[in-house]
This record gives sequence, C-alpha cells and structure tokens, in this order.
Amino acid sequence: MSPRTRSDQAIAPHGWVQALLAVLSALITMGAAAALGLWAAGATDLPDGAFPRVVAATVVTAVGGTIELSGNDGGLADTQAGLTVIPLSVTLAGALVIAVGFLRPLRHRAVAGAGELAGWAARIAVLWLLALLALALGARQTFQLSLGDDTLSDLGDAFGVSPQVGFETDLPPTLFFGLLWLAGVLVLALLVSRGAPLPARLLRFQATVRPAAYAMVVLLLAYVALGIVIAVVVAFTRGQAAATLAVILLGMPNLVWLTLTIGLGATWNGRVEGPFGLPMPHVLDEVLRGSDTAALNLRTLAENDGRVWWLVAVDAVLLLAAAFVMAARSPARMRAWQHALHMAVALALTVLMICLVGRISAHYGLSVLGIGDLGGDLNGELLLEPELWSAVGLAALWGLVTGFLGALLARPVRRSGETETAGPADAGRDSVRP
Repeated sequence: MSPRTRSDQAIAPHGWVQALLAVLSALITMGAAAALGLWAAGATDLPDGAFPRVVAATVVTAVGGTIELSGNDGGLADTQAGLTVIPLSVTLAGALVIAVGFLRPLRHRAVAGAGELAGWAARIAVLWLLALLALALGARQTFQLSLGDDTLSDLGDAFGVSPQVGFETDLPPTLFFGLLWLAGVLVLALLVSRGAPLPARLLRFQATVRPAAYAMVVLLLAYVALGIVIAVVVAFTRGQAAATLAVILLGMPNLVWLTLTIGLGATWNGRVEGPFGLPMPHVLDEVLRGSDTAALNLRTLAENDGRVWWLVAVDAVLLLAAAFVMAARSPARMRAWQHALHMAVALALTVLMICLVGRISAHYGLSVLGIGDLGGDLNGELLLEPELWSAVGLAALWGLVTGFLGALLARPVRRSGETETAGPADAGRDSVRP
C-alpha cells in the first residue's frame, strides 16, 4: 500500500508545467515592472528600437547578471563606460512571485523529503536558466553618441568621428549569479513561510530560524511600503509623477533600504559628477555632488536637512515591531536574551545583504583625439559604497537591544508551546496554540 495519505494525494502536483508557470509568472512580472519604470524614465525615446533590449538588460541585472558597456570609433575616439547597479524593485517583484510559485504546490504539508524539494527546485532552476539565457542573448545594443555643439563636435565633424557606446551581457557570470539568486530566493521562501514543509532533519531549526527570517522580510517590505506612500504623497504635492513612478518601479528598495542603514548609524561613501544624480530625496544628491568622495551618514545629511534625524526614530519603531513579531512567532520556552541574539544575527545578515546589493557604480567618458574629460553631458560618475563592517556591527547592536525589548513586549502574547491553566475545572489541561 502507498504510505501517502489522502491529504497528500490531494495536493497539487509540482512538475514541469507548474515550474514553467512559476518561471513565466516571475519573468512577466519583472519585465512589466522594468518596462513601466523605464517608460516613466523616458527610455522609450532611445533610438533604433532599443527599448525592448534595455528592458531585457534591466531584468538581467535585477537577478545579478552582468552587463558590459563599451564603445569607440577606431583610434580617433574612445568611449569608456561602466555600470554596476541592481534595480531592486524589479528584483523584489520577481522574488515574491517566484517564491509564491515555488511554495504553492507544497502548501498544507508538514514534512517533505529532501529529494522531493530538490527535484521541485531543480525543475524551476532548469527552466529559469533557459529563460535567463534567452534574455541575456537579447540584451545587447549599440548607440551612436552626439558630440554636442562645441569644439569637440567640430573635431568630430572634421575627422568623420562617430563614437558609439553599446552594451551586451556577459553570459557566464550572468548565468551563475542568476542561478545563485534563484537558489537564495527559494531557500528564503522555505525559511519564511510557516506552512512550507521541511525535511525531517531540519524541523528542529524552524523554531529559531523561521521567526527571525519572517521578521526581516516583514521589516524590508514595511520600508518599501512606507517609501511608496511617501513617494506618492510627494508626487501629488510637488509634481514629477513620471519620475516618482520610475523610482517606485525600478529603485524604491535601493533608496529605502539605504535609509534604513543610515538610520542605524551606518556610513556610505560616494560621489556624484556630471548629469548623474540620485532621484530622491534631493538631499542625498547635495551631499554627494562634488569632486571628492563624501561621507553619507546622519551627520552629513543633517547639515543639509535636520529632518533626517527622524530616520533614527523610524528605525527604532520598525525594528521594535519586527522584534515583537519575531518573539510572538517563537516558542514560549525561548528566553529574552535568546531573542536578542537571534534578532542581532538576523539584522546583521540583512544589513550585510543591503550593503552588498545596494552598491552603485556608474561612469562614462568620451574623448576625441585625446581631448576628453570636458564635463557637461559628455562625462559623468556616480559612486556609492558602504563602510561594510561598521554597518554590520551597528546592526548587530541594534538587534540586541530591540530583540530584548521585543521579547519583553511579546510576553503577554500566547505563543507556540505555551500552556495555561484555565481554572479548577480545567486543571491539568494544556492549552497549546496551533
């Protein structure tokens, strides 16, 4: 007889069709977010029908892919360009959709074998790699640059120079990091979802890992939601609706997760030159614009706008709420110092992730006959990098404090494994929360 129960037999299968639906849903969501964001940013005006290829490149970079920029015109002109940025709004949208597609066939299960989970994930991974390969091959384009109306343009006309810049996908690292991104999303989905099954050997870890992972995901999503609300209010009160929509659909997590780390006391170092700039708020651009690398932290921001000190209060409230959620979902036997330790580790890892994916490096420069670096629209640079280990250390400290306080606040809440005596008639009975 088959050991499977009726409830197991009623569960939706997780074969190739379901894997294809999960992958296609994620790619369509990411493509739609990227296309709408780029449309709002004015990318539809790009020449030579490049818009679809730029959308494909945006999706590729959203999952960790590498886009190489290059261009020149023989020995007379040289174009140097580089871009390292992850559009985290597109990343987040794809991660949420593919996580739901991965977990849906596994719902209502308490335990699943390691082989079953690995086989289901492998189906998704194979189709994901094929789709990513197709996107990567389509993400390539070459543009001709205008030299403007000054001396540089006259030189270009005299020597017949038509400098070009183009982009294409570097396939090996794109496929590797795209697969690594997918693996991270699927593992995190298993950790966060209370109803997702785990192999029997890993069940003993779910009481400590799952509440912390869930609390961090809630924290990050809360910051994104708060950022969207603020952006919409700003759009209605100050205009620039198109620019605001572009930020929401392309880089809202880049912005709000940056402010999360700054509110913790972290420092980012950066520089803005030329036409590049950070979209909102304007105070970030003011601090970073100049010829020297500037520190971006609470002190330097407060010199331009004292309201940035509210970031500390926002961090304190939301971190305390996340710690409360973590403690409320944890077993009752867990002590306050254990909650503090779990919160510290989880927040430190979260800030480490933000620092790794939130880096920005963009530059381009054009020279003709050795004449370059003329400023204006022909050269620009945007750099933003964190002081990594100080940010992680501050996150751990904040996690210890808020984790301990959150555990104290969650004490009145009945939790898993908690027992209570209802009265003489119910003496000896255990009331266990499901």
